[in-house]
Amino acid sequence: MIEAAQFVEAARERGFDWYAGVPCSYLTPFINYVLQDESLHYVSAANEGDAVALIAGVTLGAQNGRRGITMMQNSGLGNAVSPLTSLTWTFRLPQLLIVTWRGQPGVADEPQHALMGPVTPAMLETMEIPWETFPTEAGAIGPALDRAIAHMDETGRPYALVMQKGSVAPYELKERNLGARRVPAAPRSQFTNAAASDLPSRHDALRKVIAHTPLESTVVLASTGFCGRELYAIDDRPNQLYMVGSMGCVTPFALGLALARPDLHVVALDGDGAALMRMGAFATLGAYGPANLTHVLFDNGAHDSTGGQATVSPQVSFAGVAAACGYASAVESDNLDVLDALFEAAPLDGPRFARLAIRRGTPDGLPRPTITPPDVKARLMRHIGAAQGVR
Repeated sequence: MIEAAQFVEAARERGFDWYAGVPCSYLTPFINYVLQDESLHYVSAANEGDAVALIAGVTLGAQNGRRGITMMQNSGLGNAVSPLTSLTWTFRLPQLLIVTWRGQPGVADEPQHALMGPVTPAMLETMEIPWETFPTEAGAIGPALDRAIAHMDETGRPYALVMQKGSVAPYELKERNLGARRVPAAPRSQFTNAAASDLPSRHDALRKVIAHTPLESTVVLASTGFCGRELYAIDDRPNQLYMVGSMGCVTPFALGLALARPDLHVVALDGDGAALMRMGAFATLGAYGPANLTHVLFDNGAHDSTGGQATVSPQVSFAGVAAACGYASAVESDNLDVLDALFEAAPLDGPRFARLAIRRGTPDGLPRPTITPPDVKARLMRHIGAAQGVR
């Protein structure tokens, strides 16, 4: 058994100062220790997949050798499969995973862990994530972290430490400071009730975004599907990244980048289907989102890239959700002017949100990016002065 301070301080010496995750009783000493150290950062995510995406965003903006750790119970691996396989693996955005081993064979546990316990190693191996058991002796901590870093630096992909019961001694949480609660914004609706055929196109909306996101100070992260493809077709700029897969993860990904890089204005371009898939991210952005984060949701009421199947977005006030979750401003409209107002507004004390209703449809012959995900990531990292020598 080790002390929480022994691992966290050894990790800090190696650049690990960002943590995100969902609690497990095995992880309690770590979380309590990190929460009480103002020089470390911990974000409590709505689910494990969001935590993976958030730390991926931190990695994207990393400077001076900074690194991130995602912590989860092994039951949460299911929630994390999508970003682990189509975000961190695909873009080569490494992070250290600490996964608890509930239901480990031979260790009595609750019935919900009876299957996940035995299959945890196989799940990691299937996702091509090397793993070893979490160190339980002080002398083993440094070598384990060095092995993880060597793999992460060589491959650009995650490494996991699987924590067994009783690995870390208890650490008391002396302060439960959750920070000042933001006064919720009043959601604003500016719909003109335009006919579906008169709604703005995604193409016109993206041109507006480009006009308001200068290369030198802004990063634009586009959600998977036609949003990223159409942005690429209009203007492939070095301050843009086009997500593939990891549907719904663009907002926690953007949050991680915005927190790590307060010098940049980070713009997350979302879609209605993606936003509905991970609505818990609204709460995380409302609680932790900084003033340099802008969330734009293009809502056409359909999964456009898979044949136009309807979503349930007409039943949802996304601005109402954002406001209730603590965004500094939240507006929804069917007029392109809402984007001008959003980007030209004075800075606030938290993230801004706008939902723009757009018409369905995509230009004929829409190309797919020819730049690969690792290359678009590396280009962006060079552009914003992040870690050198990225893969």
